[in-house]
Amino acid sequence: MDILKVTVQIIYILICIVLTVIVLKQEGKSEGLSGALTGVSDSYWSKNKGRSKEGLLDNTTKILGVLFIVLSVVLNLF
Repeated sequence: MDILKVTVQIIYILICIVLTVIVLKQEGKSEGLSGALTGVSDSYWSKNKGRSKEGLLDNTTKILGVLFIVLSVVLNLF
């Protein structure tokens, strides 16, 4: 059981490091609230953002965030 706990802790630490690096690599949302208030229309770039590098970083952040929460709960049960 100790080997399993150490393995999960190592995976947890790796996920924390990778998640931090990925979040720091993402660009800031420059339009923010002003873009929502002025009603800026969707461009070709914003519609196809999921296929770009930024979209990949966004999806990876979501997946690693879920893994982070799940492993936090699992480590708390140990």
